[in-house]
Amino acid sequence: MSMALKQVFNKERTFRPKRKFEPGTQRFELHKKAQASLNAGLDLKQAVALPHGEDLNDWVAVHVVDFFNRINLIYGTISDSCTDQTCPVMSGGPKYEYRWQDEHKYKKPTAVPAPKYMSLLMDWIEVQINNEHIFPTNVGTPFPKTFMQVAKKILSRLFRVFVHVYIHHFDRVNQMGAEAHVNTCYKHFYYFVTEFNLTDHKELEPLKEMTSQMCH
Repeated sequence: MSMALKQVFNKERTFRPKRKFEPGTQRFELHKKAQASLNAGLDLKQAVALPHGEDLNDWVAVHVVDFFNRINLIYGTISDSCTDQTCPVMSGGPKYEYRWQDEHKYKKPTAVPAPKYMSLLMDWIEVQINNEHIFPTNVGTPFPKTFMQVAKKILSRLFRVFVHVYIHHFDRVNQMGAEAHVNTCYKHFYYFVTEFNLTDHKELEPLKEMTSQMCH
């Protein structure tokens, strides 16, 4: 990794602390398994498949946390060029605008600048993945019935970060020498959400052409 990239990745203001898995837990073992298949250079399509005998909820939980950590880093690489002035709305090109909505301050979908959207999004995801009632960490504690619904919502919203970065900030990604890293992360994410049908097709529309070239 280049020095410039290292410096960007060390910039603390844009990142949340990485969520880690406790050694010795089932989730930690699965995380290691997922990492090992990636590091072995396995085809990403194969790497996302549910390992034999593993629980789908656990596998999805591990990947949600991993993608959250990675996409945080990716946004961090371009955050200096994503400001309220350059990106007054959170969009993915002229046809797509994303409005923020949550259970607290923004009860109705609200237009906010992209950096604000990113900040609200990352804070919201952090609350979900740190909530033991949604993402239980103890082996044997069952996942709630709503788990997949929450996971889908998190992944759909994380996809919007890719949309914004690719459409509005890809020159910055190139400048940082991070193109290969971002593309690999995108492919991994795309294969994962499509393997388990975790994101609506309409959410994937903004990057459809690029995806068809990149993810054969």
